[in-house]
Amino acid sequence: MESSALVQVVPGKKVSYKGDNHRVAELLDLSHVLIVNEISGISHSVLISDLEAERPEETKTIEELLNISEESWNIAKSRLKAIRPLLNLSKRSRADVEKVAKENNLHTNTLYGWLKLYESSGLLSSLLPKVRRDRGSTKFDENIEEIIKQAIATEYLTKQKKSQRMVIDEVKKLCRKKGLTPPHDNTIRNRIKALSPELVASRRLGRKVSDNTYRPIKGQFPGADWPLSAVQIDHTKLDIILVDDHYRKPIGRPWITLAFDVYSRMVTGFYVSFDPPSAMTTGLCLIHSILPKEKWLAKYDINGEWPLWGLPAKIHVDNAKEFRGNMLQKACEQYNIDIEWRPVARPNFGAHVERVLGTFAKEIHALPGSTFSNIFEKGDYNSESKASLTLTEFEHWLANYVVNVYHQKIHSMINMTPLAKYKQGILGDEHTPGCGLPAQIRDEERLRFDFMPYELRSIQDYGVVIDKVHYYHDVLRPWINASDQNDSKRKRKFIFRRDPRDISQIWFYDPELHSHFAIPYRDTSHPAISIWELREAVARAEAMGKESLNEHAIFEAYEKMREIEQESVQKTKAARRSKQRRKIHAQAEKPIAAKSVVEEAPIEDIPELDIEPFEEMDDWS
Repeated sequence: MESSALVQVVPGKKVSYKGDNHRVAELLDLSHVLIVNEISGISHSVLISDLEAERPEETKTIEELLNISEESWNIAKSRLKAIRPLLNLSKRSRADVEKVAKENNLHTNTLYGWLKLYESSGLLSSLLPKVRRDRGSTKFDENIEEIIKQAIATEYLTKQKKSQRMVIDEVKKLCRKKGLTPPHDNTIRNRIKALSPELVASRRLGRKVSDNTYRPIKGQFPGADWPLSAVQIDHTKLDIILVDDHYRKPIGRPWITLAFDVYSRMVTGFYVSFDPPSAMTTGLCLIHSILPKEKWLAKYDINGEWPLWGLPAKIHVDNAKEFRGNMLQKACEQYNIDIEWRPVARPNFGAHVERVLGTFAKEIHALPGSTFSNIFEKGDYNSESKASLTLTEFEHWLANYVVNVYHQKIHSMINMTPLAKYKQGILGDEHTPGCGLPAQIRDEERLRFDFMPYELRSIQDYGVVIDKVHYYHDVLRPWINASDQNDSKRKRKFIFRRDPRDISQIWFYDPELHSHFAIPYRDTSHPAISIWELREAVARAEAMGKESLNEHAIFEAYEKMREIEQESVQKTKAARRSKQRRKIHAQAEKPIAAKSVVEEAPIEDIPELDIEPFEEMDDWS
């Protein structure tokens, strides 16, 4: 059985607290719960973040999502679709299971097995079919895969509304023409089942029927009936210039990716960087959105509560091509998060999150370094010279604003604060029952890996190279110059994940040990830098006319940049000190000239002193 990935904080559920088994008795608030020790019967009021799920004795190795074949993934999705009506069904009986089993032409015990696997983990991968783990296994024939896709497109997704049987017959006919062994009928049926209902309706019934069934009416947002039922994600370039951490020099305007709960108007998470919007920034924003915020707030020493965590039922994301990455799609499917792409020219899909980003923009305009929203607001304000916040400091400011200002203010559309609305949705009130606390992710590291950007690389005798930077660790040794499983003439490529904020190490997924390992720089003398600093160094090296752009040249350019910046900063400091002295001297009170009653001393009688005033003050600055 796969270990549970979620901690269910629901009355009656078994949990672990400080190594002992307890059961949840009552939800006290969004942060605390009453639990009862199963042996002693003693009850405790504890923090929800301190609870753990009961660990089963047997565990199943967890496969890297990107290594799972499309065929196996679609089978898991079809199994989830079959058991979905039974999930969270109160007082589920055998008759309920038998009914669903009959509808899907399955044995009742098969459904019970799938339910046990899925409910113990909450992960789609728990429903994957059992496959051989030998290294010589082959993947599904790509030619057959293409034939299935072609047949579905030309036979099934048309206004003629042809049956699944006709699609199966077409696949068999095309396979025979090419001398290929046709796939099993159920393989084709599973591919059809995995199609988006909206896509099927649009192609077979028409766009108007599809829109009326699946698209929201302008001014309303269907489905946002409880906390985290619908989360909108949007991106914008912020109207502020930030400075670097080391030398406080302007480095440009950052982007923000923000996740927003439509039901409560709570911000569920955000990610600020200098990268333009992409599937990567969306994934990193989702990580922040899903995980509890206590440790994150403690890092910034913020005194406030952000009691929001958990998997959203549905996310709405920009429809641009760069957001449709395989990594994001598969990670969301793994955690049963439904993705809806925002249609073109349908502004109501993103109106809520765009409104809150507009609110944030007004607050940001009061910060030093603001570029304002237009040239009239900016006037003669010099944004670069006024810039003073680093990325970390801006994140600190933004987190404090979200937690202690935005979440605490009355929202005009819900007539209460977002935090109060969220609590109402979770705990309920005298009129409406609450939906209960969402489950917490138990394996935070696994979640981070699943949503983290990745690179595919072969492993050479010198290690791995990404963006001309070399990485090495002895755990790579068994895979040096490994051949591709399906083509011995090619080198096998492996999955490496990288956090753009610190590229001093990457994470290698070992396909046999089913674990991730940290791989550092091969030259550990290199400083830890971000991907943005690396790009800056590459541009610098190219500008210097380096004949061969390699790792040494890049980090040499990086160090040179820092030397120049350091000299500039020192010179700037000296210039500022000199300017400040002149200003002080000009403002200093001058002695009033004495009356003629005092006899003036001859000029030659005044001794000359060899003094350089204020030199010693440099030590104070």
